[in-house]
Amino acid sequence: MRQFPKDKSPGKICLPVVERSMEAALRTVAKANQLADLIELRLDYLPKFDLEQLLKSGKKPIIVTNRRREDGGKYKGDEKSRLGILRQAVNLGADFVDLEMESGRSFVHELIANKKNTRLILSFHDFKKTLKEKELRALFKRMIQIEADVVKIVTFARAWEDNLKILSLIPYAKERSQKIVAFCMGEKGKMSRIFAPLLGAAWTYASLNRKSSSAPGQLTVGEIKEIWRNLQ
Repeated sequence: MRQFPKDKSPGKICLPVVERSMEAALRTVAKANQLADLIELRLDYLPKFDLEQLLKSGKKPIIVTNRRREDGGKYKGDEKSRLGILRQAVNLGADFVDLEMESGRSFVHELIANKKNTRLILSFHDFKKTLKEKELRALFKRMIQIEADVVKIVTFARAWEDNLKILSLIPYAKERSQKIVAFCMGEKGKMSRIFAPLLGAAWTYASLNRKSSSAPGQLTVGEIKEIWRNLQ
């Protein structure tokens, strides 16, 4: 299992690979090896891929994700095939697998029971709004019952105060010894992407450049690192 690099950065950055061909994906992984702390393979963007080769090309911990359209992804196949790819990632020794909370409960439990050295990220996305703080905490409590290694809650910021709601989950999770990734999407949610790791989130997400963003409001790796340097 690949380990996180030891440096003096205030937080960790995950770089999503959202290429449409194997060749381009391998080039982006090579760049991410130099720039990021983790690499997310968005397999739903790739029509054809060699997962074993992709995993071997990463020098940083790798997250394997295969998102459905309703979760902001591009995967066009059936659910059995989609989940089968995640099962393959576990068998190949992926560092992390990201699975949506809405996936079949039986499969989630199967993955947890047979994940070997792979760590499970259980994720929830809301592309329209941010729940009230009380509702976010209730959602968090439901998610931790599944006993995932990392809980990921990402919502859309319609107002500036939505950032405060989502960021409040981080100390709440830390008090319960639960690793969490939590931030808001959208233009008004950018500040939460910057400050989440500073408050104790496991990592934040940033793109290689503006053209390779995987979600609305995502900053580039260079932008986040520059802001963090200015804050120190």
